[in-house]
Amino acid sequence: MKLNLPAITLFFLLFGTVTSMAQEKGSMLFEEKCASCHLKQRPSFEAMNTMIAPPIMGVMSHVKEAKTTKPEAVKFIVDYIFDPSAVKALCMKQSIDRFGLMPSQKGNLTKEEALSIAGYLYDNYGYSK
Repeated sequence: MKLNLPAITLFFLLFGTVTSMAQEKGSMLFEEKCASCHLKQRPSFEAMNTMIAPPIMGVMSHVKEAKTTKPEAVKFIVDYIFDPSAVKALCMKQSIDRFGLMPSQKGNLTKEEALSIAGYLYDNYGYSK
């Protein structure tokens, strides 16, 4: 079997560019739509008292613990963004007691935006097993 090196190289360059663009879009959407509530980094002692939602690293660690594949996690995140409920929540009860449920983002995000954010979050936040 003969390999077509230029075609293979082009495929990986295009795939890398598409992946990079998706990451950039997800990152920008997170900053615009989510970061005002969900901190990206571990909160300082002072910030702990003023947080209005759990930091995204903790949220994504719970998601990755419960949803073992990226497609499963992305599907869960998108569903939860639009229809949050205590039954679906993966966080500790103390988090819901402290912050309440996340408000639905219906009308604030399109499904495509939610998918971009969810993919970005999965790839960049939370601890994997």
